[in-house]
Amino acid sequence: MLTFAFPGRVIDANCYVLATGPGEECLVVDPGIGIEDTLREVLREHRLRPAAVLLTHGHLDHVYSVTPVCGGDTAAYVHSDDRYRLEDPLAHISAPLLAMVEQQFGARATWREPERVVEVTGGQTLELAGLTVDVVHAPGHTEGSVLFGVPTVPDGVADQVDVRSTVLTGDVLFAGSIGRTDLPGGSDAAMQRSLREVVLPLPDTALVLPGHGPATTMDRERATNPYLQGL
Repeated sequence: MLTFAFPGRVIDANCYVLATGPGEECLVVDPGIGIEDTLREVLREHRLRPAAVLLTHGHLDHVYSVTPVCGGDTAAYVHSDDRYRLEDPLAHISAPLLAMVEQQFGARATWREPERVVEVTGGQTLELAGLTVDVVHAPGHTEGSVLFGVPTVPDGVADQVDVRSTVLTGDVLFAGSIGRTDLPGGSDAAMQRSLREVVLPLPDTALVLPGHGPATTMDRERATNPYLQGL
């Protein structure tokens, strides 16, 4: 699987591009703030065409550039419980945080809702851009947070570490940490259930591509992540 990862310009939210190979359709996952130029270069260099945008959740730092990417037949896929956030994600962050984002971004934030939005639910399997993607509902960071599971791994990774599948965890699971639950729509109780019933059952051979920070593996997180201990 051809895989590219690069952070947005604000809060370093990771954007991912997945494809079966050069010259093919691709999936764009979590296009955040200020990723357009880098994304455009990746698409041009590898002759990729976005077939869909997958959103792990509806927070601004993960969805801000969804509309520039979407259009025509390219839809944004989001869990039904986070669908309301795409109406105006700017309305769901505090004024001080918005001011900080705009100062760091260097421009006034604007928003236009995607023309095509497809609501997904946990347990669905999507067939997009030649890839099979499992949708796993994992609320806690937001009501509609999901993991996206793919039964393959980025090219070359399996030569370096024992991984056989990939899971994009958004802001549910990070290397050594988890997503915060004190924002509107967050729930510590729901996060604990998601960690116990969704994250812990993931196989040790799963490569974890999180919404922030470096990639990791479930084997490593199970052994070292303090938020998974004792669950």
